[in-house]
Amino acid sequence: MAYAAYVFDAYGTLFDVHAAVRKHAEKMGPDAQTFSFVWRQKQLEYSWVRALMGRYQDFWELTEQALDTAFALYPSADKSLRQDLLNAYWSLDCYPEVPQVLTRLKQDGARLAILSNGSPSMLEAAAKAAGITELLDEIFSVHQLRTYKTAPEVYDMVTTHFRIYPEAVSFQSSNRWDIAGATAFGFRTVWMNRTSQPDEYPDLAPSAVLNDLTGLQALG
Repeated sequence: MAYAAYVFDAYGTLFDVHAAVRKHAEKMGPDAQTFSFVWRQKQLEYSWVRALMGRYQDFWELTEQALDTAFALYPSADKSLRQDLLNAYWSLDCYPEVPQVLTRLKQDGARLAILSNGSPSMLEAAAKAAGITELLDEIFSVHQLRTYKTAPEVYDMVTTHFRIYPEAVSFQSSNRWDIAGATAFGFRTVWMNRTSQPDEYPDLAPSAVLNDLTGLQALG
């Protein structure tokens, strides 16, 4: 293998963050799609602000807070669905190609891991629901560090655990800011640009850009 370890961000990369709202879209009403987008954006915003302040809160707490903000911003959304949406977040759909891609990488001898802002219980539940737990060598959560990406020490969890250099890691994420952080740390980075977003952070460019994980093996 060209890389000793293939490490994946979880939300938006392996698991579809919009699956929870989509599951209840009919009941959510006409603002369902934008509601889901705001929920995700606030979830990330709260993690960055907390990291900068040095006042860590568990990612699940931030997910709940972000959901409440989305409800406040979109009064058309039925607040009685709050618990249903939170329950659905524990078993988000994985993207269709994920199990097959991970299986092939594993068969090629690579070590596979998740590196995520998610809390350990959230990540374990998502991996189990997707049926990929047995394919993973490790699930790294920022929870043990009590900070969030893009802090360098988050990416260092991978190299320290596997006892490898950053250049031996291929890191995949759908979040361009996460790719920037991992590139700065020294990982080979592959941006999963699933929704054709414009590029950012030109000084911290990814090694490759893919629409989904299918082409990962071909990159080496």
